[in-house]
Amino acid sequence: MKIDLFAHAKEDKPLVAVALLLVATFALSFQDGLMKLMSGDTSFWQIQTLRSMFNLMVVTLLAGFGGGFALLKSRNHKGVYLRAMFLVVCMFFFFSGAPYLSVGQMAAGIYTYPLFICLLAGPVLGETIGKWRIGSIVLGFCGAMVVLSPWQETFSPVQVLPTIAGFFFACNILTLRKACRHESTLALAFAAGLLFLLSGISGSVLLSLFQPSSEIQQAMPYIAIGWPSLTMVVIGFAIAASLLNLTGNICLTRAYQTADSSLLAPLDFSYLIFAALWGKVLFGQWPGINVLIGMLMIICAGVIIAWREKLTMKADIPAKAAV
Repeated sequence: MKIDLFAHAKEDKPLVAVALLLVATFALSFQDGLMKLMSGDTSFWQIQTLRSMFNLMVVTLLAGFGGGFALLKSRNHKGVYLRAMFLVVCMFFFFSGAPYLSVGQMAAGIYTYPLFICLLAGPVLGETIGKWRIGSIVLGFCGAMVVLSPWQETFSPVQVLPTIAGFFFACNILTLRKACRHESTLALAFAAGLLFLLSGISGSVLLSLFQPSSEIQQAMPYIAIGWPSLTMVVIGFAIAASLLNLTGNICLTRAYQTADSSLLAPLDFSYLIFAALWGKVLFGQWPGINVLIGMLMIICAGVIIAWREKLTMKADIPAKAAV
């Protein structure tokens, strides 16, 4: 039985892409909230290993029932695994600060990625950065500074980690656009799951063989401990995170494969709204006023970038038709 969602993308479907994007941001924001919730009971390396194992099992089953195992094979191996590597690094920085940051701070940090896409569009895609893009970058940077609030006494370098994750998430999006547009969603998910599994196992083994000092382990247990005692609660959370992760990433990938980024980018910021809601539901916390203001500034910057991309695309169509 062939399932279109898992097959290679062939044409644009804007309305379907919008629906998929909203499902993706809902699922991924819920997953990120759960990952923070369980950070006191597991380690980054353990949960990464477990989640990736379940991801690979589910992806393999989906391929078997949804069109054949050939869907797991990538066409552009270098592009697919480069994107997967960027995701591995992104998630390390994003979740490393989870025990110490609010869901709102994490969400605002990683959603600086449109600004990094804008900055990297020139060297990677050969695009020109005009005054509107420069202005949006400045606005988004100011928004990130409001969220981070480095002038406050409570500021910690840990707060910068989600923004670093935003840079690597931008690298993932650019690689997806440039080199993975016609890959099957299952091939992309399989590659990401495989590298996540290898990184989780590697971290667990290395930290078990070469244990950091007890002071470091007490200060940063989430990333300094390789494999803590495994409980059924952690396994249950890992299964839930796996299902949410696969749902979100498959829907997000197919959305960007089948619609212009200028259409999807503003809606992509619905993640911030969902993240704020999950922060309240799971932790009883609404984002602080500085985080809300910073989020709004980052959203405005992203919308400006998307608006200018759309205008640029419209201007390019008559030019191409005249050639």
